[in-house]
Amino acid sequence: MKSHNIGENLATEQYLMNNKDFGEPLLLFYYEEPCIIVGRNQNTLEEIDQKYVQDNNIRVTRRLSGGGAVYQDLGNLCFSFVVDNSSEEFGDFKSFTQPIVDALHEMGASGVEVSGRNDILVDGHKFSGNAMYTRNGKTFSHGTLMLNVDLDVVTHALNVPEDKIKSKGIKSVRSRVTNLKPYLDPEYQNLTVPEFRDILLKKLFHVDDLAQIKEQEYVVTEDEQVKIDKIYEESYNNWDWVYGKSPEFTVKKRQHFDMGTVDARIQVDDGKIENIKFFGDFFGPQDVTQLAEQLKGITYNRETLTKVLTQANTNQYIVGVTVEQLVDLLA
Repeated sequence: MKSHNIGENLATEQYLMNNKDFGEPLLLFYYEEPCIIVGRNQNTLEEIDQKYVQDNNIRVTRRLSGGGAVYQDLGNLCFSFVVDNSSEEFGDFKSFTQPIVDALHEMGASGVEVSGRNDILVDGHKFSGNAMYTRNGKTFSHGTLMLNVDLDVVTHALNVPEDKIKSKGIKSVRSRVTNLKPYLDPEYQNLTVPEFRDILLKKLFHVDDLAQIKEQEYVVTEDEQVKIDKIYEESYNNWDWVYGKSPEFTVKKRQHFDMGTVDARIQVDDGKIENIKFFGDFFGPQDVTQLAEQLKGITYNRETLTKVLTQANTNQYIVGVTVEQLVDLLA
């Protein structure tokens, strides 16, 4: 995609997923000017250093998929695979990312591997985070490839919770992340991001010249661009979507699990849950606000929470966290 605006690129990705049937997996590559993209369920103001972001003109938006906040600049390449959701299991990031991993191995980065729930590491350091979203029979899995990102900005722009850093066994976010560039063979270490993209394309499609796959390229029409622009304005450039409005809460419960952090804000009145909102970097094929709706109005105690959550099929909203674990957190 030609735009360097993260919001416009996410709007394009969303439109193509929801409105086009390509008959085979769709692959998108894009790269952006400095920006932060928070996960669908995150509390934006708590994930970023707002003053630093404003002072440095870093664009902030929210994506449809779950997971954590990421920083990107023109030294980062994003990729996205769109498939029929019957062909891949939700949360199976390894299947989606394996072609990228194989291509990077060919480029000399032999230490690249998928690790944890959604990261790609090189020699133990993270250079790629991935997220997934499913709707109407399709799934997209998109991720980052930090080729030559300004890592000092990452440290200042993001507020990484202490419990998340501890869970990784590291001292800081700066020591955890790295750029891919130094791990590639010498012939690839001076690539620009567009050059890096083109080499990946050739390796993914097993061709020597991009002209060989030119006929497989899809070009957005003018009418489609109008629809994409509308999605951009209604969502990715919309303050309510990016930051959101939250009522005052009387109870805050937070815990980091192997599959992500769950942060629950609960408004309790006369022993009942008047309002509840879930934040976090967890994944789930269904919108977690649907789970919150099922908890509104119930008595705020362990017995009632257990009954309602057991009936709710919570794994559709927060993958990898059991009912018992959620009850322990909330109660």
